[in-house]
Amino acid sequence: MSYSQLTPKLFACRQSMELAKKIAKEYGEELGNVKITPFSDGEFQPAFEESVRGRRVFIIGSTFPTADNLMEMLLMLDAAKRASARHITAVMPYFGWARQDRKDKPRVAIGAKLVANLLQAAGATRIMTMDLHADQIQGFFEKPVDHLYASTIFMQYIESLQLENVTIASPDMGGSKRAYAYSKYLASDVVICYKQRKKANVIEHMELIGEVEGKNVILVDDMIDTGGTLTRAADLMVERGAKSVRAICTHPILSGDAYEKIQNSKLTELIVSDTIPLKKDISKIKVVSCAPLFADVMHKVQENTSISDKFLM
Repeated sequence: MSYSQLTPKLFACRQSMELAKKIAKEYGEELGNVKITPFSDGEFQPAFEESVRGRRVFIIGSTFPTADNLMEMLLMLDAAKRASARHITAVMPYFGWARQDRKDKPRVAIGAKLVANLLQAAGATRIMTMDLHADQIQGFFEKPVDHLYASTIFMQYIESLQLENVTIASPDMGGSKRAYAYSKYLASDVVICYKQRKKANVIEHMELIGEVEGKNVILVDDMIDTGGTLTRAADLMVERGAKSVRAICTHPILSGDAYEKIQNSKLTELIVSDTIPLKKDISKIKVVSCAPLFADVMHKVQENTSISDKFLM
């Protein structure tokens, strides 16, 4: 039997265990056994409980803070490399530290580039992720990167709502490209929110570029952290006459009092994927699973077939 015919092995980091189980079920394989040995000082050591020699290995884990989640992915990659796995794919539905993609002021780190270097040094021969905060992060790697778009799963949900007079909105200037891609598919108008910040996560002023009166507005973004921008944008749009305001955010970081902000805002609903597990369930949050998308692309990677049909935008 050739190496390409060997069944791949799927393993999960602890922070993404629930998503990994869904991906494995969609893929049609059981998750491999990993034993995590903790030490009293907080260190931990992962060990594969089965052979991976000569196999393609998929290690599934989002790298949202704390840094232990990134460290667990790195240790799993290193363990697979030292166990003679033939191909090692880091399946990172959420690529953490991606907001640090450039030097936006003097004497700061470029965290996304550092993480890329660490993943490759640890043994990753391929990266699979979804909705990077900045597309250029793909160029930080010398290995293949499968950058998937959550629009392929969200668009089905949007169409199921059968909304009329839809307008796509971006919560900031940086997300205009994503908004225009959605609007092109839906043949809708686009609204851009212009905001000025006092500091990170604190908005001083926000204004709308475009009309929302009588429209069903859908805000699109790659992530939601504190929820301040989205909830303020939703409230402003309702004040300007929007019929309804929904938000689509791929990665639900939802830190601080984000859940309370969302529940108390004028958002009709917040639609997210399961790249990051929710800390609590509230009525306004709808989760659409990305597991079928990742499982399908993993199959195509194993079979060396094209994944271009997965790029809706």
